[in-house]
Amino acid sequence: MSMKDLSIKEFTEQLASKTSVPGGGGASALVAAVGTALGDMVGEFTVGKKKYQDVEPEIIEYMTQAKSLSAQLLQCIEDDAVAFEPLSKAYSIPKEDPSRDEIMEKCLVDAAGVPFHILELACEAVDLQREFADKGSVIMISDAATGVAMLQGAIKGAAVNVKINTKSMKNRDYADELDSKVEKLVAEYSAKAEQIYTDVWNRL
Repeated sequence: MSMKDLSIKEFTEQLASKTSVPGGGGASALVAAVGTALGDMVGEFTVGKKKYQDVEPEIIEYMTQAKSLSAQLLQCIEDDAVAFEPLSKAYSIPKEDPSRDEIMEKCLVDAAGVPFHILELACEAVDLQREFADKGSVIMISDAATGVAMLQGAIKGAAVNVKINTKSMKNRDYADELDSKVEKLVAEYSAKAEQIYTDVWNRL
């Protein structure tokens, strides 16, 4: 069964077990998907209300984007597990094996790629959450704030799962470039998420 098709109970039990997947990357993807869905819910409670008819077309578009992001993030749970499994096996290759370094490097690049994508998707979701918080139903803004708090956590979780892989890469130019992109996104979007949360908090 695909990771994304597990029940909440099954997923958390597997997460807590002595298995390599799901791990931090998959957990970050799930948290980001839930956070994004909370923004979508704000939209659902906004559309159709006379008070918000002027922004309804925008809200509908944001909801479409949120659904797409949530679906992509859920797929990342499976993608992360698929990318990590070869890496976990590569660590068992004897160090004297001449092919070990090449295999390890490819596995590390693949394993870093998925959490980086999760990070990018979560950042997109933060921008959407700003729209839901500012234009959505005022009775639902706490859900927008909850969603953005979860996205902030997912951003940090995805980032550290990139970092754990770049740390071991032999190609330092590639690793440093990816680390730089991660650090920039984390700084920018952690601040954005914090501001959205604070803005909603101060409106309550």
